[in-house]
Amino acid sequence: MPAFRTLNDVDVTGKRVVLRLDLNVPIANGVVTDATRIERVVPTIRELLDKGAAVIILAHFERPKGKVVPEMSLKPVAPALERQLGAPVTFIFTDWRTAPQVDAKPGHCVLMENTRFHPGEEKNDEGFSKLLAGLGDIFVNDAFSAAHRAHSSTEGIAHFIPAFAGRAMEAELKALQMALENPKRPLVAVVGGAKVSSKLELLGNLSGIANVIVIGGGMANTFLAAQGVAVGKSLCEHDLADTARAILATAKARNCAILLPIDAVVAREFRAGAASRTAGLAEVAANEMILDVGARTVAAINAAFDAAATLVWNGPLGAFEIAPFDAATVATARHAAALTRGHKLTSVAGGGDTVAALNHAGVASDFTYISTAGGAFLEWLEGKPLPGVKALEEPT
Repeated sequence: MPAFRTLNDVDVTGKRVVLRLDLNVPIANGVVTDATRIERVVPTIRELLDKGAAVIILAHFERPKGKVVPEMSLKPVAPALERQLGAPVTFIFTDWRTAPQVDAKPGHCVLMENTRFHPGEEKNDEGFSKLLAGLGDIFVNDAFSAAHRAHSSTEGIAHFIPAFAGRAMEAELKALQMALENPKRPLVAVVGGAKVSSKLELLGNLSGIANVIVIGGGMANTFLAAQGVAVGKSLCEHDLADTARAILATAKARNCAILLPIDAVVAREFRAGAASRTAGLAEVAANEMILDVGARTVAAINAAFDAAATLVWNGPLGAFEIAPFDAATVATARHAAALTRGHKLTSVAGGGDTVAALNHAGVASDFTYISTAGGAFLEWLEGKPLPGVKALEEPT
């Protein structure tokens, strides 16, 4: 992607900075229960305040669909933001139907109400974009997780005031560029999850970039079935057999090796403590389902990691939520983490299930970079342009 503007390119002293964050955090009984997303953006807020900027924060929360829904107010986030920031945060309620009055002075932080209370937010309405731009002098986007949305507070506002990447956005973009646009090779990609149908564009893009693609999870069953392997009662999209074969053929033509399971952990039912066994691919019974890859496959995946310089990971290898079907994901994740700690591998991972799986394995902090962006991370892997990122690009 072209170079993008960051906080290094602007003097914010005395400026009113409109800062877009992702504060769509879990809340129970009016209290934030996981402040991870807040923690990631605190460095940007502190830097802006320390440099003498007034900070006006924009964010969304859930899906009020353009209506004022009290249960979807950002008000409960303000105390959590204050605790993480160690500085006062003023919450301002507005229904966004008229321009709110914001008295923010240098060194002062304000949190505005849910931008999605306005029907124009998700429509990228020009009038609402102008209203948001009128709150400040410059726009800083530190919400990569919302960058795949062309909304007023992520893309539209950048048409009216200068736009820059915050520090969390900058770190994310640099990590993804390092992993996909200018990777050290060999590049290995792990693609897991339940269905091939949800990863078609991802596989299509990665097959032209990666040297090796490891396919796991339920989606691997579709590829195995397409090659004539009987997968019993396993999750499998049999109607996509032709698609799976076409993906394999395309990858081969692009000199991208596809690593599929060579053995499997099978069971008759999917529940904690269910009786299971490791079987060769020709030994899966009609009343059994594949719920994880076996030890031989784990060894093959780890060998691919050993030979790699860069790893991109999206999706677990098995049904990691329930033991013992988490074994392969845990084993390979820990091997990748060890290689990363030894400076032998650059590892970038993302996607909700992926982050959960790496946390389950206890290695998320050992990877080079973990993206919590979800849809934006997936669309980046698919090779799609992200409107919120494009708005930050330097003019050519």
